[in-house]
Amino acid sequence: MTALAEIPYGLYWSTPFAKWQGAFASLNSVEFGAHVTRQELARREIDPGVFDHAVLGISVPQHHSFYGAPWFMGLIGAGHVGGPTVMQACATGARALLAGALEIGSGMAGVSLIATCDRTSNGPHLYYPNPRGPGGTGASEDWVMDNFGCDPLGGHAMVTTAENVAKKHGISTEEQHEVVLRRHEQYAMATADDRAFQRRYMTLPFEVPAPNFKKIATTIAGDEGIAATTAEGLARLKPVVPGGTVTFGGQTHPADGSVAVVVAGAERARELSRDPSIRISLLGFGQARTELAHMPEATIPAARRALDQAGLGISEMAAIKSHNPFAVNDIVFARETGCDLSTMNNYGSSLIWGHPQAPTGLRSIVELIEELVIRGGGYGLFEGCAAGDTAMAVVLKVESR
Repeated sequence: MTALAEIPYGLYWSTPFAKWQGAFASLNSVEFGAHVTRQELARREIDPGVFDHAVLGISVPQHHSFYGAPWFMGLIGAGHVGGPTVMQACATGARALLAGALEIGSGMAGVSLIATCDRTSNGPHLYYPNPRGPGGTGASEDWVMDNFGCDPLGGHAMVTTAENVAKKHGISTEEQHEVVLRRHEQYAMATADDRAFQRRYMTLPFEVPAPNFKKIATTIAGDEGIAATTAEGLARLKPVVPGGTVTFGGQTHPADGSVAVVVAGAERARELSRDPSIRISLLGFGQARTELAHMPEATIPAARRALDQAGLGISEMAAIKSHNPFAVNDIVFARETGCDLSTMNNYGSSLIWGHPQAPTGLRSIVELIEELVIRGGGYGLFEGCAAGDTAMAVVLKVESR
């Protein structure tokens, strides 16, 4: 199997994820992502001039985000670099990574910055003019709230897709809550020893800038908005949809944040790596779409396609990470693929640390890399669903050169 591209070890970073209307709610996500990128490149003594390509992943429009990747790169001091801006809802991170890997693999670029950023807080209120409408009025929408609550193809909310899959596969509330408790235990692995695992890719404590980025507004210790829970507390929760199975405890929460990853060819990756003895290869990608209103199921064919491209089987994966907006996602994936439900998502997942959309999957991929490094290498799989009953998956390998 031939790697599409490589990720230089340590040349990736994530902000903590902040809860809805929390510490990052007043920050333009593109400007914030660029602010963090400048700082992280400086910490690694990497000149922005090293990049000759970029991909910006964003799913919630921000002021001036029309200018996309070129604006982002100009903000970090790489005004010579262009590239696309991509959006695939929750799968944006994996999609952006694929776009960068293909650019490297085609020989069109040598070093690409994959930057993802989103702010679900204070999403835009959009108005679509229609002079021929009644009274000359047009249509409007709240970008975040309206689209969370309604798929225009079926008129259903996101939670309905989880309920449909739970009903189809006989997944109970109690089974979902068992997964939630296990995912909290795994997240605790990342915060143990003063957040030792998270400090491998995250600068902590994290200084939150003011909206003008000229001073520090506050400092946060880590992810903001993690809701501690117990079996007794979960048992008291009622399903969100009357007669359903999914409670607020069994689903993720909206958040804000940014994540970036560098991809390059083999030689440049070795040169840029913080530890040249570690090789991180991107071996396969998969995408899929399942039937209407069954979003969690899409991860299964997406993962199989990524594994097929890599020439590997699910049993060969040393670690698996998922974007799990609902506990239902992990349950159905484990049932259908035969992987171990209890060992998926070591060190954290979006079910616990939240869901800022575009950066969500990319953070899981960063954590997947670090888990494999701790293990001494091996193959890893990331899979995650997205709006429109779609999904993306990534297979990578960590090894010694």
